[in-house]
Amino acid sequence: MVLMLTIVLTVTWQVLSRYILQSPSSGSEELARFLLIWIGMLGAVYCYRTRAHLGLNILTNKMTAQGQLVAALISHAMVFFFAVTTLIMGGFNLIDMAMSPVQTSAALGIKVAHVYAIVPLSGILFCVYGIAEIAELLEHGVVSEGEEHGS
Repeated sequence: MVLMLTIVLTVTWQVLSRYILQSPSSGSEELARFLLIWIGMLGAVYCYRTRAHLGLNILTNKMTAQGQLVAALISHAMVFFFAVTTLIMGGFNLIDMAMSPVQTSAALGIKVAHVYAIVPLSGILFCVYGIAEIAELLEHGVVSEGEEHGS
């Protein structure tokens, strides 16, 4: 919510300073871009946790309860693998590359590694929520109707 409010205020300031004051703000566009990256990554994690992401369940709807359970476990395992290999490991590699030599943003002068920090952070959150989903599936043994991913 705070990120959304900040991006709205930043873009509003950019528009006002550009078209009304005739003196565009140098850092507001860059800040809005960085905030959008953070909002997008955290939004993806939120959608995964709340099962609000897009999913195709044409095949799983035709499976038995046991088949749906196996498909859900495989799905969560794939998300976990992607989060570990791409988001966490790749994200830390990205931060490392941005730190040696230290890269700073052009307009704001902040370390780009701070922007990149959302990549491994979101990967860690994906893993935590993925483990919780797998544990819930193993505990209950079935995928509840309307609870499978993508519904």
